[in-house]
Amino acid sequence: MDETSAGGLVVDASKRHAAVIGRLDRQRRLLWSLPKGHIEPGETPEETAVREVAEETGIIGRAVRPIGTIDYWFVADNRKVHKTVHHFLLVATGGELSDEDVEVTEVAWVPLGELDEILAYADERRLVRHVITLFGNAPGSAEFGSWTEHG
Repeated sequence: MDETSAGGLVVDASKRHAAVIGRLDRQRRLLWSLPKGHIEPGETPEETAVREVAEETGIIGRAVRPIGTIDYWFVADNRKVHKTVHHFLLVATGGELSDEDVEVTEVAWVPLGELDEILAYADERRLVRHVITLFGNAPGSAEFGSWTEHG
C-alpha cells in the first residue's frame, strides 16, 4: 500500500527558528519532528504542507519552495505501507504556536542550528542539514533572507 503526505520546515526568518511538533511514541517518549500529514483530495502537496503546518503548529506559512522528498516503509494494521512525504520550505507569516491538534503533544520554536540535535528521524535531520547548507552554512546569513523572501 502507498501513502503520500506533505509537510514543511516552517521558519521564522527574523529569528532563524523553525516550528517543530512533538508526539509521544508507544513507549511514551516525546519525539520531535517536522509537521506533515495526508494530502486531501484536490489538494497539491504544497497546499497540504501549508495546511498541515497550520493545523499542527498554529503557524500560518507561505510556501517558498520544495526542499526534498522522504520515503520509507512501516507496518500498520499488519500491512506494509510505503510512505512518501514531500517537504517544503515555508516562511511564517502569522499565527501563534498552538498544540490544539489532538495528534500533537507539544510544539516549539527551535533555533535552526539545534534541529539536528532534537529531530527524532535521521531523514528529517538530513533534509534540514541540506537546507542549512543551501543557506551558506549560516542560518543567519544574508543568503537565508534572500532565499526565503524571493522564492
